[in-house]
Amino acid sequence: MFGYIVRRLIAGVLVLIAVSMMVFAIFFYGPNDPALAYCPESRCTPQRLDNLRHNLGLDRPAPQQYVEYMSGLVKSRHIESGGISIDCNWPCLGVSFKYRVSVFHYLWDRFPATFSVAAGGAICFLIIGLFSGIFAARRRGTMADKAIVSTSLFINAIPYYLLALLAYLYLVQGLGLFPETGYHSPFKDGPFKFVGGLALPWLMLGIAYSTQYARFSRGAMVDALNEDYVRTARAKGLMERVVVRRHALRAAIVPVVTIFGLDFAYLLAGTLFTEKIFGIQGMGLAGLDAVQRTDLPMISAYTLISAAFIVVANIVVDILYSVIDPRVRLA
Repeated sequence: MFGYIVRRLIAGVLVLIAVSMMVFAIFFYGPNDPALAYCPESRCTPQRLDNLRHNLGLDRPAPQQYVEYMSGLVKSRHIESGGISIDCNWPCLGVSFKYRVSVFHYLWDRFPATFSVAAGGAICFLIIGLFSGIFAARRRGTMADKAIVSTSLFINAIPYYLLALLAYLYLVQGLGLFPETGYHSPFKDGPFKFVGGLALPWLMLGIAYSTQYARFSRGAMVDALNEDYVRTARAKGLMERVVVRRHALRAAIVPVVTIFGLDFAYLLAGTLFTEKIFGIQGMGLAGLDAVQRTDLPMISAYTLISAAFIVVANIVVDILYSVIDPRVRLA
């Protein structure tokens, strides 16, 4: 077990290094010149562009630039860019062209909002999807089962951004059933304002994502309930809820853990539509703003952080397999 975890961690680090190389090559050696992104030719003279390239370090060899760029993960750096001088505290992944601040610290300040949306939404869609799937599996072939499957397919056919936008227009601005959405710190503004501002985003994420969890958990539960060990447990006289909870559920939840880990990582990388529609100042909105303004350091840092979330989620999911299902053996 320990050896497997070490190997997975090493593989994860190698993947992140490969991603960082690709990100660096795309954003700093791609079709767009970082100096032109900072100052277009219509506003900059050739001499000023050369000065910008020198200040950004673009006139240095590529390996040296990559080492200096990635060294910001382990130490502070002093950066001069566009006539400004900034001491970028560790960790530092460059300075934003627009805000003239450390991109990592700027994104980190927005992380609590994204994490709050992702965690609340994940809890909602896991509870709704898992319980509805188990409920349908225990009543296979009945009207309740067909209604749950049909409803999940219908909701899944609606684009999430349309569902969230309609909910905001009608439930917040139209009927006023929910307070104005947005992120409020639970420590500064209080828990009631925190929950009130995120209740509708959590509900929309829960409804939209729960459809696939309902279908996955239903299918896995149906297979688990037909296993020999479940029939043996029933033959011993165990109550049905004990059979479902202690025997069938533990095996049926394994495929659900896979998609849950990845979905949660993608939400941590930025709930873009949710933040845009409900006015939440999170990492996803910062990434969208960086793309619109061609803020290359911000985009590259956002991409690296998103990749780190996904890699870590894969490692955690692989380790959890052996905890949830004892039949799984990690070589």
